Amino acid sequence: MNETIRSLMERRSIRKFKVDMPKKEDLETIVEAGLYAASGRGEQGAMIIAVTNKELRDKISKSNCQIGGWGEDFDPFYGAPVILIVLRDKNCGTSIYDGSLVMGNLMVAAHSLGLGSIWIHRAKEEFEMPEYKQLLKDLGVEGDWEGVGHCAIGYADCENPEPAARKDGRVYWVE
Repeated sequence: MNETIRSLMERRSIRKFKVDMPKKEDLETIVEAGLYAASGRGEQGAMIIAVTNKELRDKISKSNCQIGGWGEDFDPFYGAPVILIVLRDKNCGTSIYDGSLVMGNLMVAAHSLGLGSIWIHRAKEEFEMPEYKQLLKDLGVEGDWEGVGHCAIGYADCENPEPAARKDGRVYWVE
């Protein structure tokens, strides 16, 4: 089995991370891999906000927690020090799919570099909030953007979980 297929089949969602910050060059590689995801008509209708600033990361975690309805002491990012937020251009017809492909590339790239990851939802609700619309303005982002997901990344502080059994009846061959 080649390394690409191995990474696709062995990647798991990690729910316990070390506080150690991954190397910047690894994060840059992961982000670049995300940007190379397939996109409808080549429009590249998704973008990534790479958050390594602990103060902003913790603010996003708190917002996500409030949206999800958890107690203040819960971290929906499981301690991951890096949050890669994928947003979609609402004016691009395939951007929700494009953003999902970006998320997949980010997670597989992280795994291939020895890092753990997990897709966390509620980015859509966050980026409807005034403070996150302001964040985009502060970054110089123009246009009509909507959150797709958060890719929480860091060094796993646990063993790679065992895969769930694959459900039967999900493939039909027409030969």
